Amino acid sequence: MSETAARRDAVTRARAEIDLAALRANVRALRERAPGAALMAVVKADAYGHGAIPCARAAVEAGATWLGTATPQEALALRADPELPDDVRIMCWLWTPGGPWREAVEAGLDVSVSGMWALEELVAAARDAALPARVQLKADTGLGRNGCQPGEDWAELIREALRAEREGLLRVTGLWSHFACADEPGHPSIAAQLTRFREMTAYAEQQGVRPEVRHIANSPATLTLPETHFDLVRPGIAMYGVSPSPEIGTPADFGLRPVMTLSASLALVKRVPGGHGVSYGHHYTTPGDTTLGLVPLGYADGIPRHASSAGPVLAGGKWRTVAGRIAMDQFVVDLGGERPEPGSEAVLFGPGDRGEPTAEDWARAAGTIAYEIVTRIGPRVPRVYVNE
Repeated sequence: MSETAARRDAVTRARAEIDLAALRANVRALRERAPGAALMAVVKADAYGHGAIPCARAAVEAGATWLGTATPQEALALRADPELPDDVRIMCWLWTPGGPWREAVEAGLDVSVSGMWALEELVAAARDAALPARVQLKADTGLGRNGCQPGEDWAELIREALRAEREGLLRVTGLWSHFACADEPGHPSIAAQLTRFREMTAYAEQQGVRPEVRHIANSPATLTLPETHFDLVRPGIAMYGVSPSPEIGTPADFGLRPVMTLSASLALVKRVPGGHGVSYGHHYTTPGDTTLGLVPLGYADGIPRHASSAGPVLAGGKWRTVAGRIAMDQFVVDLGGERPEPGSEAVLFGPGDRGEPTAEDWARAAGTIAYEIVTRIGPRVPRVYVNE
């Protein structure tokens, strides 16, 4: 089978339709939420499963001036894209010893540093490249993951970064941190982290750091905490039209629209008698004569097995529930008295305005968050871009 034919067959089986017009509108809506700050479009993890390069281009078209990734490899791939403007800043923050520091320096990436080992490796790479590195110093204000601890550790990191800056080996371009509970309105850690961030950035500036940007606001903070916006906001999941938390509002409440619609073609439709076991373990048995539809998606495609007997699907014009266990490549829905033709569309999730489930519906069914639902959709499912 030719590559074109194979792709056409894959699209016929299943597709994740990515609405780039919706993404651009979401970026504009987020910019309106933080009019005094620049916007970093976070496109890590292949843009939360939506496709990093197309989504990065669309976000920049809509006014994003920064792009954010987790790994340096993700950032280097963006920098290599000839259609992204050279002046778009690209930041990456998840480094391990021996990472591609020199490549990052030569590509003009903004790299995050949380401790002395990373600063030392970066300075060595800058010397080798004979170019100053762009560095953002990350403060651990209470999340307890990456980031430099306040106190002596922060003082040492600031002191040594300024020393390297005086030697022309780097430029401290930013000071930043990340919230632990911004998606939980009123959580006491929000105010505590914001206070600590102000204290740690004030100390750095008193010592002589002159950052281009200070930033701490993720998606929920961008949407609901204007006092956290500083110079730059970093929306991730909200850019893709998914609410960071049902407690703070639906996408529509914030003027956002889900970008991804996941659908498949029914691979088989058949009548079966009552008492017929369905899928592994026979956790579902037909209550009477009925029609079963086979959806050719499974946990190898990112459909969560935890949503067995619970995941919602729009098929045959009605909401259905996964019948029994979700397998590696397929699952079954009970269509009742309906008998759609093989090849008919089954929609797992989308914006919801055609009556289909949303990613949030699947998150509830699987006992997880909507971030995971869209991000885990695997490479066997082709992304089809519309409204480019």
